[in-house]
Amino acid sequence: MNRYPAWLNGLIAVVVLIGLIYTIPNFFGESPAVQVTPAKATAKIDPALLEKVEAAFKKENIVLAGIMSDERGVKARFANTDTQLKAKDVLEANLGKDYTVALNLQSRSPDWLRNWFGAKPMYLGLDLRGGVHFLMQVDMKAVLKKSVEGYVSDFKSSLRKERIAYTRVSNEGQEIQVRFNSAAELEKAKTLIGKNYSNLTLTDTALGEEQVLKATLNLVEQKALQDAAIKQNIHTLHNRVNELGVAEPIIQQQGADRIVVQLPGVQDTAEAKRILGRTATLQVRMVTAHGMNNGARDYDQQKIDAAVNGTVPAGSELLKVRANKAGFEEPILVDKEVVFSGDNLTAADPRPDSQSGGTVISIRLDAKGATAMKLASKEGIKRRMAVVLIEKDQQEVLTAPEIQAELSSNFVITGMDNIQEAQELSLLMRAGALAAPMDIVEERTVGPSMGQENIKRGVHSTLWGFAAIALMMMIYYRAFGGVSVVALAVNLLLLVALLSMLQATLTLPGLAAIALALGMAIDANVLINERVREELRNGNTPQSAIHAGYDRAWDTILDSNVTTMIAGLALFMFGTGPVKGFAVVHVLGIITSMFSAVLVSRAIVNMIYGYRRKVTKLSVGQIFKA
Repeated sequence: MNRYPAWLNGLIAVVVLIGLIYTIPNFFGESPAVQVTPAKATAKIDPALLEKVEAAFKKENIVLAGIMSDERGVKARFANTDTQLKAKDVLEANLGKDYTVALNLQSRSPDWLRNWFGAKPMYLGLDLRGGVHFLMQVDMKAVLKKSVEGYVSDFKSSLRKERIAYTRVSNEGQEIQVRFNSAAELEKAKTLIGKNYSNLTLTDTALGEEQVLKATLNLVEQKALQDAAIKQNIHTLHNRVNELGVAEPIIQQQGADRIVVQLPGVQDTAEAKRILGRTATLQVRMVTAHGMNNGARDYDQQKIDAAVNGTVPAGSELLKVRANKAGFEEPILVDKEVVFSGDNLTAADPRPDSQSGGTVISIRLDAKGATAMKLASKEGIKRRMAVVLIEKDQQEVLTAPEIQAELSSNFVITGMDNIQEAQELSLLMRAGALAAPMDIVEERTVGPSMGQENIKRGVHSTLWGFAAIALMMMIYYRAFGGVSVVALAVNLLLLVALLSMLQATLTLPGLAAIALALGMAIDANVLINERVREELRNGNTPQSAIHAGYDRAWDTILDSNVTTMIAGLALFMFGTGPVKGFAVVHVLGIITSMFSAVLVSRAIVNMIYGYRRKVTKLSVGQIFKA
């Protein structure tokens, strides 16, 4: 009756073992460390970087506590902060300006936990680790205005091409106005624009003797533009924050038009502001010479060889195209004269190519950029055009496609291997500047000592709460209370393991949710224990009382936890910031408590009283008969 099958006991043992493995890294603490990352966001990690760092430390007799390399760079740990500061100076002297060296903190957990199981500690939020918090407001009106400006030149070109007479095309805020002298011309224009621009809402009105056609972005297009602006700004901020070397920055959207930036471990607010406000520039220039003999007009291997050897023609610059899959960086000569810059870019979006089956990037320019592009492409057919990203006085050619025909405000860039590459490149092309201006509306700095105090108090409150619950349960329910305490410990173990496996960021509200989860989790065991007592009072045998107690308490446990989980999910869906962090821990705590309170505690009780043993008395506290 009170017996689990072997597979279920095995499952419980495996789950507890996994929980133990993924909880352990959280107990090793953190060591002073330095983090080495490329200075350019688009640069790839040099496979030999780890060896360079180790060689620099060996030369200066710097003792390492540990070192690792990943896709973001190299991280080295040290025994104390003095060694950490010395190591930073050594690396800055040896690696030069190509890499950024930043102070950081790294987990002391053994490498085998990370390498064999991928076990990592939870990330600590700003309030626990200290750092800088910014709340940034995105100017959505500027996003819509910038998009509308790009349509003015498009309308003019389309109307001239169809020989539709108009008097003026202008943008008034977030609205484009086209004026006509006759209603017939307005109707022609309305039909043409409505056919070619389905994302616009058209209305017409009379203004004196003039007929005015008004075009505004429809709600769907406005929402798409605003979402794209938020996404682009977040991507740009991520690129800029990389320079700070922050291990786990939190950059996420809050509401419809705000971005939260949290930089744990950063204490220099001025430096953080400088990085977040850093500018990068996108430029498009004509290629004057390259070494790809594919029939293009600007092929000239002799010029390339001479430039590589130091003889660069006047008016040109020697740059390199971003490395391909094979790691080859093609040298090309690029004209210093700029055709257009990122300021003229109104859209850069990846989309599938129906003709080739591959992926292209659709580009749209404003009026100034379209005019320059039309002239340059008309004279440069069968020449290559370079898209150059300039950041921190460093220049890199993202792509250099060949011009196949005359281009204007709308054109595509081909040659993408897949949709992922096209998405990445389109974001980089827009990352020369933010999609919309942002203002810092809230700024906070949390000191590391305050973070340590928060951790100390949070852990103490959880441990004292656990101890109080354990003492009460064992006094009141005796052996069954002890089983409940073990199940509660397993619940805490599994909750911490889940947070570590999900690489969740633990904040102060999260610590409060853990303490609350312990108090709520014991409720299920109280229901079970009381139900067992009731069955014994009704005259059932001990084995029957255990079986009925767990079986009949299950419905009540399920109902109470489901209703509580619904409240937690609502907090997660509609809450922001600390509220959402609390909700995550709260919901996970409910899941682990149901597993531990029912399955784990029943398995322990089965081992003590089950397996067809003759039990005459249960240690479940004082039983009062009516």
